[in-house]
Amino acid sequence: MDLTLTPAQANLRDRARAYVTDHLQPLEAEFERRHTLDPSTIADLKRLAIEARLHGGSLPREVGGQGWTSLEQILVHEQLGQATGGLWSFIPGAYNALVHASPEQRGRYLDPCLRGERNGSYAITEPGQGSDARTLAATAVRDPATGEYVLNGEKWFVTGPSDTDFMIFHCHLLDGEQRLPPLFLVDYDAPGLVMSHDPDYTHTFADRHPQFVLTDVRVAAEAILGGIGQADAMTNEWFVEERLHIGARCSGAMERLLALAVEWATGRIQFGERIYDFQGVSFPLADSAADASAARLLTREAAALMDAGASPKVVHAKASLAKLFASEAAYRCADRVVQVFGGRGYMREFPAERYLRELRVDRLWEGTSEIQRMVIARALEKRGVRAVVG
Repeated sequence: MDLTLTPAQANLRDRARAYVTDHLQPLEAEFERRHTLDPSTIADLKRLAIEARLHGGSLPREVGGQGWTSLEQILVHEQLGQATGGLWSFIPGAYNALVHASPEQRGRYLDPCLRGERNGSYAITEPGQGSDARTLAATAVRDPATGEYVLNGEKWFVTGPSDTDFMIFHCHLLDGEQRLPPLFLVDYDAPGLVMSHDPDYTHTFADRHPQFVLTDVRVAAEAILGGIGQADAMTNEWFVEERLHIGARCSGAMERLLALAVEWATGRIQFGERIYDFQGVSFPLADSAADASAARLLTREAAALMDAGASPKVVHAKASLAKLFASEAAYRCADRVVQVFGGRGYMREFPAERYLRELRVDRLWEGTSEIQRMVIARALEKRGVRAVVG
C-alpha cells in the first residue's frame, strides 16, 4: 500500500496546517479563559475556512462539499488535532448523513451549514441507552389524521457549537409490532423540544454537549432523512468516519505535544545538564513518538482501504483499531508531556494541560475503547486475523 502523498494531497495538508497555526492556535488561550469567542471572531474563522476550501470536506462536490477522499480527510484532521479547544468545530460542514438529504432538505439544512449559517447535531445517546442503537427508547408515531410524525424521547451528549439550531434525531418508528429506525431533521425551535441541561465537562470545547427532551414534537413526513429503516446504517457510516477522524486528530495532537516537549526539554537546564539528556525524560518521549507514528499509519491505512473499496466490515474493524490505539496512546502522550513540563505542564495556559483534559474524551465518544475492542474481537473471529491485522 503506497501512502506517499500526491502534490494535491500535500497542498491540502499544508492549507489545513496553515489554518490551524495561523488562525486557531492563537485563539486557544483566550478561548480557555473565556470559554467562548466573540461572534465576529467566529464569523472570521468560518470565512477563512471557506476561503481555504476546508469547509464540507467529507461531502461530495455535487452537494456542495469538497469531495475529499477518506485519506484526504485524515490528512486534514491530523492538522486539526494540533489545536486545543475543539476550535475546528467552527469550520463549516455537516454530518455525512446529510448526503442523503432531499433537494428540499439540502436547501433548508445542508446548504446553510456549508455557508456557515447553520449547524446541526446528531442526537443518538440516551440516559438509559448508550452504544447499542437497537435499544433506543426514543420513538416516532405517525398521526394518520395529519400525516405528521410525533416524536418523543430524551437525548444526551447532543454535540454542537453555540450556533447549533437543529438535530438529526435517531429513534424507532412504532408501526404495529414493528420498530423501524429512521432519522428525523428537527429544528431546535420546534414546539415540545426543550434543552433540559447543558452540563460542563472536563474539557473546554467549542462544542457543547447539552441534553434535550422531546415531548410530542410534531414534524412533517418531509423531515425523514434518507428513508424509514435506514437510520442504523447511516449512523454506522458516521461512526466509522468519525472514528477515523478521532484517530487522525489524536495522532496530530501527539505530534504537537512531542514538538513542544522536545523544544522545552532540550532547552531546560537542571543540575548542569539538559533535562532531555536524562533518560527519564527522553525515553517516554521516544515511546510516544513510536505511538504517534503507529497511530498515523493505522488511520491512514484504514482510510486508504476505504478509498480502495475494501470490505466495509474490514474497514469497520480497521477504524476501530485506529481509534482504540490512537486515543489510548494520545492520552499517555499528554500525561508524559505534562510530566516533562513539570509545574508548567499543570497550568491551563499551556497546551499540554489542555490536551490532558481534552484527549480523555476520545476514549469515550463515538464508541468507548471497550466497544472498539468488541468490534475488533468479533472481526478477528468472523473476518479472520489476516484481514484485521494484515
